[in-house]
Amino acid sequence: MTVFLWGVLPYAAFVLLVAGLVWRHRYDRFGWTSRSSQVYESKLLNIASPVFHYSILFVLAGHLIGLFVPASWTRAMGVDEHAYHLFSLYGGTLAGALAVAGIAVLVYRRRTRAPVFRATTANDKAMYVFLLGAIVLGMVAKLSDTSGDGYDYRATIAPWARSLFTLSPRTELMEGVPVLYHVHAVVGMALIAMVPYTRLVHMFTAPVQYLFRPYVVYRSRDPRRLGPRPDRRGWERAGS
Repeated sequence: MTVFLWGVLPYAAFVLLVAGLVWRHRYDRFGWTSRSSQVYESKLLNIASPVFHYSILFVLAGHLIGLFVPASWTRAMGVDEHAYHLFSLYGGTLAGALAVAGIAVLVYRRRTRAPVFRATTANDKAMYVFLLGAIVLGMVAKLSDTSGDGYDYRATIAPWARSLFTLSPRTELMEGVPVLYHVHAVVGMALIAMVPYTRLVHMFTAPVQYLFRPYVVYRSRDPRRLGPRPDRRGWERAGS
C-alpha cells in the first residue's frame, strides 16, 4: 500500500491530468470553460468568486514553496524554522479559511438560486466535494499540531514530492507522516486527476491572445444622422 499510494498514485494522477487535458483540447475545445452562471445571478458571485480565486492562489503558492523550496534555501535567506512555521500557520490558515468561505457562498448561491441550481451538474457537485475536502483537510492537518514548530513536513513530505520528478520516489519518507497529511495528499491527488474533466480545467486557460489582438475602435454616431434613414436617389432593391 505504501508503494501504491506514494509511488504509483502520483504518476496515475499526473497521467490522467495530461491525458484529460489533451482529450479535452482535442474533442471538447468549446467546452473548455468554467461555464459561468453570472447571467443568472451576479451579486453573490461578484463577492464570492474573487475571494475564492485570490485565496486559492495563495494556497497554491504556499504549497509550491513548502514542497519545492528546501529548508536550507529559506535558512540561507534568513528565515529560520520558527518564523517559517508561523508564516505557514497563520498565512495558510487565513488563506484556507477565505477559500472555504468563498466556496460556501458559491455553494449557497447555487442551492438558493433556482436557475443556477438547474445549471449545476453532478460533475460540479463532486468537484466541490473534493475541492472543499482538500482545503479543509489541509487546514485540519496544519492546526492539529501547532505546538513548537509544528510538524516538519519539509523533512518528509517535501523530499518525497521532489523525488517524484526524478522518477525515483522515496516512498519510505511517507511511512511516519501523520494520517491527516496522508488523507490530505490522497484527496489532493484525486483532485488533480479530476481537473481536466470538470470546470476546473479553465485554470489552464491563459488569455495570452488578448495581449496581441488588434484594438477595437468605437466611433460615436453623428447626431444629425439619428432617426429614420434619409431618402436616397435611385432604385432600391425590392424586398421579398
